[in-house]
Amino acid sequence: MNRFRVLLAIATLPSLAPLGVAADDDPGFRAGAAAVDISPDVTPFQLRSGPSHLVHDPLHVRAIAFENGEGRAVIAIIDAIGTGREMTDEAKKIVAERTGWNPGEMMVAATHTHTAPKGGDTSPGRIAYEKMRREGVIEALAQAIEALEPAEAGFASDEEPSEVYNRRWYLQPGVENLNPFGEQDKVRTNGPRDKIEKPAGPIDPEVAVVDVRTRRGRPLGLLANYALHYVGGVPKTTTAEGRVMGMASADYFGEFARILPYRVAGANPPESFVAMMSNGASGDINNIDFYQRRAPRAPFEQIRVVATKTADAAYRAVKKIENYDEDPTVAMLQREVELTYRTMNESEIARAEKLLGLSRDEREKIHSRTTQYANATLQYTEPDRTEKVIVQAVRIGDQAIVSMPFEVFVEIGLEIKERSPFPHTLLIEQANGSHGYLPTPEQHELGGYETWIGTSRFVPDSSRVLTEELLAMLEELVRY
Repeated sequence: MNRFRVLLAIATLPSLAPLGVAADDDPGFRAGAAAVDISPDVTPFQLRSGPSHLVHDPLHVRAIAFENGEGRAVIAIIDAIGTGREMTDEAKKIVAERTGWNPGEMMVAATHTHTAPKGGDTSPGRIAYEKMRREGVIEALAQAIEALEPAEAGFASDEEPSEVYNRRWYLQPGVENLNPFGEQDKVRTNGPRDKIEKPAGPIDPEVAVVDVRTRRGRPLGLLANYALHYVGGVPKTTTAEGRVMGMASADYFGEFARILPYRVAGANPPESFVAMMSNGASGDINNIDFYQRRAPRAPFEQIRVVATKTADAAYRAVKKIENYDEDPTVAMLQREVELTYRTMNESEIARAEKLLGLSRDEREKIHSRTTQYANATLQYTEPDRTEKVIVQAVRIGDQAIVSMPFEVFVEIGLEIKERSPFPHTLLIEQANGSHGYLPTPEQHELGGYETWIGTSRFVPDSSRVLTEELLAMLEELVRY
């Protein structure tokens, strides 16, 4: 059996003419932007840390739409830990009915903030938030499309290397590094500072920007991209009952969006200007200073530090743009790729059953997560089980944007940038679904949290298959 089957290709299909524009009247390149507040208003809502009724800073769905002739693309970034494909598919369908745009011309990606509320159907707060964020995605996409106006776009990048660290580490010789199955891994995620030797992979310090202006030069929207996980350190409070309660927050992504307009437009930026930060290939990248060079921080302070530094880098990138393109080619491709789930062999299943036969205390002595991953092993016994995932590639002039529905290892993003036929390329992760971590085959061999079964769901070659698919899509786009 062929483990991977490419199923569907959707180019920028001919579709309905934009609202208010005759089909034979080409207005040239147009863009629109929108931001919709999705801060929870039904309490208690559910955070990863538990129930809460406190919002530290607002959460949004932000979107920028691009159109030139029949070429269309709209990108929405939601302050959420992930995007469920069922929700995003449903939202796109509704937007398509409202605007005439094709769902294959729409991308919805999460910032991966860990302090966003959870949706669901198990409590009033979760039910209400599920509805709010779905409606927020719909409104942001539709409003950005409906706000289209003549525009121009520029592309550039700068670097901010001081806040990105590869979190997977080789440890010093002789240091024990047992995984949940009681076996020795070659690397450890967030290894102890006094026992680490060298990082197991690179970083990507690039802050890439797509800067969109009206034809008169008024800032309209800016999409930035940085390969860094959430930062954390959001304030908490203690209730009268003595319970520690977390606060909802958009993390550095929201703070970047708040301050960036002042970098680009000065003291009085247009209220309609929408800035948004997307998450690059950062499945193995975080903001922990493993070298202990950083002074202690107050709550939320490090989020502001990262937001400030990335906003400064985005500002430097914008200043590099010498020419804004008034007629950039706009095109978008979407494909579904069928990936095969990992299947545990007989010895792995027997090992998991043996571990689960131990007492809880005995399992805890092996590893704090032995029970979790032994159970996960037994969930991956069905052979040839597959799932279809969406990948997308967008062209806006000389800028290429690709997406994957995973927490993507940084090496993958770097390889796509290096091999891309475009002068500017960025990767947005956690787009149109959230399917866990996507390590490279080489990183699978090293072990570590991101490679354990359940955390990483698909066979080790999946990253190569998706990379080659996206590069083929970029080669197709460069010929438009």
